[in-house]
Amino acid sequence: MMNRGRRRFLALLLVLTLAGGLCLAGCGGSPGRKAVVDGPPGAVPRDLASIPDAVPRDEPRSRYGNPPEYEVFGQRYRTLVSSEGFEQRGLASWYGTKFHGRRTSSGEPYDMFAMTAAHRSLPLPSFVEVTNLNNGRRVIVRVNDRGPFVAGRVIDLSYAAAYRLGMLERGVAPVLVRAAGPRDHEAGPVRVADQGGANHESIDSGEMPADDRFIQVGAFASRVAAERVQADLRDLGFDAVRITTFEAANGALHRVRIGPLVDPLAVQDATERLHQAALTDYRVVVD
Repeated sequence: MMNRGRRRFLALLLVLTLAGGLCLAGCGGSPGRKAVVDGPPGAVPRDLASIPDAVPRDEPRSRYGNPPEYEVFGQRYRTLVSSEGFEQRGLASWYGTKFHGRRTSSGEPYDMFAMTAAHRSLPLPSFVEVTNLNNGRRVIVRVNDRGPFVAGRVIDLSYAAAYRLGMLERGVAPVLVRAAGPRDHEAGPVRVADQGGANHESIDSGEMPADDRFIQVGAFASRVAAERVQADLRDLGFDAVRITTFEAANGALHRVRIGPLVDPLAVQDATERLHQAALTDYRVVVD
């Protein structure tokens, strides 16, 4: 008969073995993120469409996540010395709630509502422009993580970036990834229409009639981001798309608006077209 001490030792060993198995099943790091159940947030921010693009700038390389070579699942990868001139086509995917707040390869916490991405070989951090080849939508993201380690996929996007690209529902989309540098995305000049008062607006063409309806699709700290949304809306067939710049105490906001729309039926038609294009984060304003 087994003595009591040996039984206690075997019982303890069994508990430790089970605990280790649970950790292996549920404590996967960044390389295994797609093997773990992931998904969208329970509550989506109302201003998700207004989250601006990342602004390319010169940053020092991260202390973490930039080894010359590394290995994941038996596959070796090389880290690029520079992102200059980088271009790549393939499938993009996205990651969400499972990793929100967790440490990225660069050491920063992952924020699913920031314009960020994961890439296997680009130096951390890097800035890239990602174009959804299915619909032409473009975003600029800051690469601060490693992945995706799934065949055929070239970049893993944050939830916010995937939303802006219109690829949340399908989960993947064919994309073109291009390096974005500070000199490639400088904001253009803004013509000021009224210098009176502490707060004023400027518009890029003509004066807006009073008491007309507009559909505001987004408000951006980056002029470049606003211009991209303006171009996307024009590609969808909206002709009257204006950018108004509001100077406030905490900086400029560039608001993208469709209008003026005098006829209420025109407002209804425009909102229905926005829904068909999966653009639902807008509001009707009267000026």
